Amino acid sequence: MTSESAVLHAQLEQFRLLARYNEWMNAKTYAAAAELSAQDLARDRKAFFGSIIGTLNHLVVADTIWLKRFAQHNSAPVSLEVVRQQPTPTALNQILFTDLAELRAHRQLLDWTILAWTDELKPTDLNQPLSYTNTKGKAFRRDFASLLVHYFNHQTHHRGQASTLLFQAGQNVGETDLLALIPELDQ
Repeated sequence: MTSESAVLHAQLEQFRLLARYNEWMNAKTYAAAAELSAQDLARDRKAFFGSIIGTLNHLVVADTIWLKRFAQHNSAPVSLEVVRQQPTPTALNQILFTDLAELRAHRQLLDWTILAWTDELKPTDLNQPLSYTNTKGKAFRRDFASLLVHYFNHQTHHRGQASTLLFQAGQNVGETDLLALIPELDQ
């Protein structure tokens, strides 16, 4: 294995870890949210996306937009076919689901898709660029691996906002550190 391929392999393993972290944290976040009433979830809490349900919807919207872009990558990811078939959200603050159970089911579908997709990726896929158009119609061509870093960072950022809103509403999502999923190494 060349040093470049070793680096790409290690980078891909980090993205797979982040996909597992994403699923783990979403499950914890939605479990905490399920303890609140629909009114509490929809209450305007003066957050960037207003409410808890608004913030959780934003994460689904943004993930859907990015996964649809990633589905166009040269790696031709078969696992993203389910996302290709979904309607493209029209706004970053779009409320796709007002019912938490429906939103949670869709979130789980996305999380399973993300896990399958990161497992499908090959290290060589990471050094191929991605061309895409943003929601305002502007075209970009960017480093695919760097876009994946952005993608997972965006999830963590807004899920952190959601966990804060949940905590302020009396629900604690518990441990949130990625460290909990990093395996202990043998001495």
